[in-house]
Amino acid sequence: MIPISNRLKKKKDFESVFKNGQGCKEDFLYLKFFKNSRDISRFGFIVSKKFSNKAVIRNKIRRRLRSLVNLVLPKIKKGIDVVIIVRPGLDITDFWELEDKINKLFKKAGITELE
Repeated sequence: MIPISNRLKKKKDFESVFKNGQGCKEDFLYLKFFKNSRDISRFGFIVSKKFSNKAVIRNKIRRRLRSLVNLVLPKIKKGIDVVIIVRPGLDITDFWELEDKINKLFKKAGITELE
């Protein structure tokens, strides 16, 4: 689980990322990110009903995304608000495939620190 301090919760935070942020796309995942004025990076996830009408499936995808972000959290640059949006069409095939897509998305956006 992502620590509470690393979560985007308020509507105004999501709106500021959408209004001012830059976007990046990888397959059926879309990422919006915006530099904040804090020492930590915060994450939010959007999985709409267009993806699936079943809440169980939407929550499963959210849990997987949170888990993957928690794994790469130490490598993420500080002071960035990130919203990950899941588009309809993402296959719920494998956790590891989703991990590859997330890592590619973070590298493409340039929010991971160089190793």
